[in-house]
Amino acid sequence: MEAPIENDLCTRIRRSEQALMAHHEAVLRTYGLTMTQYTVLLVLAREGGMSGAQLARSCGVTQQSMSSVLANMESKGLIRRETSPVHAKVQIAGLTDAGQGLLDRAYQEVVILERALTDAFTPSEHAALCALLERATAVLVQQTRNATAPPAG
Repeated sequence: MEAPIENDLCTRIRRSEQALMAHHEAVLRTYGLTMTQYTVLLVLAREGGMSGAQLARSCGVTQQSMSSVLANMESKGLIRRETSPVHAKVQIAGLTDAGQGLLDRAYQEVVILERALTDAFTPSEHAALCALLERATAVLVQQTRNATAPPAG
């Protein structure tokens, strides 16, 4: 080993992600939402109606997990599901007024952290950090593809 583990970029990225998730989960809990439910509300607000499979991909969860998330959200009146006009077996989820209202209230709390993080850096530092994180994400995505690709030969 060349350097202590605390100097590893992956460890620092993981710690930042864990701190971010802990904050969001604490804030969202006060609204009765999980991170996945909040993400569903955000995606539907931005993209409009989507199938469970599309939402699962957008939220990074399995279709089976999304199915139970959507059933729970529908029972709370946060989303409504209607049969797709294109595929009779596909249900399209959309926000209800209650779902949009809850998202609006929760977002006002979540955005406080975004503002605090933005204020912690100068504009040039913020831009550089965003660019560096995008580059790191691209490397992580590519390495994941390489790790899951069948061996050549």
